[in-house]
Amino acid sequence: MARRLRTAMVVGMLLLGIGTAAAGVASAHSAAIGSVPDDNTTIQAGPARASVTFNEELQVGFPALTVVGPDGNLWSTGDPVVEGNTVSVAVGELGPVGEYTIAYRVTSADGHPISGTRHFTLSEPGNGTPGPKPNAQADGGADGSDGIPLWVFVIAAIVVFGGGLAFALFSGRNRNSKR
Repeated sequence: MARRLRTAMVVGMLLLGIGTAAAGVASAHSAAIGSVPDDNTTIQAGPARASVTFNEELQVGFPALTVVGPDGNLWSTGDPVVEGNTVSVAVGELGPVGEYTIAYRVTSADGHPISGTRHFTLSEPGNGTPGPKPNAQADGGADGSDGIPLWVFVIAAIVVFGGGLAFALFSGRNRNSKR
């Protein structure tokens, strides 16, 4: 019995190790590879649309893309649009000189949310009228969380795997002892 238990434990640990290694490869998600305006550049006038381009296609549902100026107000207008691997939003004429932040949250083709920021600096003042201050709840919650943390899923997988292994080991022992 002890040898059987040891063999089952070794097999279980090997399967867990293989699963963990495979999850590392599978966890590569979409990443931003460019933007208009380019990240960390200085421009004299704002574009008609701000956009962020990714290395993979995006899902069209529920994108978020905002342009926030150095004054803390929105300078983007309308709803963001996803086309292939790019998300964009209309931008009105910009206003104060300083750093603007393009904040995005999109869903990759594999279903994972991706969020981040890009920055550009306006060197010439514009005559645009700012929008309101951005709503913290619209960008993933006031606490900045992106949903359920990964560790919850890891613990759940370990519990399910351990429970299945225990069931397989102990249910086989009961059947053999009745013969």
